[in-house]
Amino acid sequence: MVNKVDHIGIAVKDLEKALEFYENNLDINSVGTEEVEEQKVKVAFLPIGDTKIELLEGMTEDSPINKFIDKKGAGVQHIAFRVDDIEKRLQELKDQGIRLIDETPRYGAGGARIAFVHPKSTGGTLIELCERK
Repeated sequence: MVNKVDHIGIAVKDLEKALEFYENNLDINSVGTEEVEEQKVKVAFLPIGDTKIELLEGMTEDSPINKFIDKKGAGVQHIAFRVDDIEKRLQELKDQGIRLIDETPRYGAGGARIAFVHPKSTGGTLIELCERK
């Protein structure tokens, strides 16, 4: 089922400014930035132990990240759990009546296959399932 916390997604208004804070004040270095056009975001991953922090900046006014920031402010946007077989896990959740945002996986940052579970089914937290090969 779930192997570990893959990463914690944090919505930021300014990726470079956020990176500066993590790198200069917490000594957590990014492994680079990447644009995910499909999701309209620019991301940076910062490894910490066995997991990562994912900083997300919206690239367009209508990006999900900018909508999140407009509604709730910058901060933790989602928690991603690593799974081995994302299709199987999505089907199991769907069979249990869990509300999904994505019924089929899509590609996210770092080449991961991802899908989101709706916060209305999780007690308010946006959950990402993440499969990495």
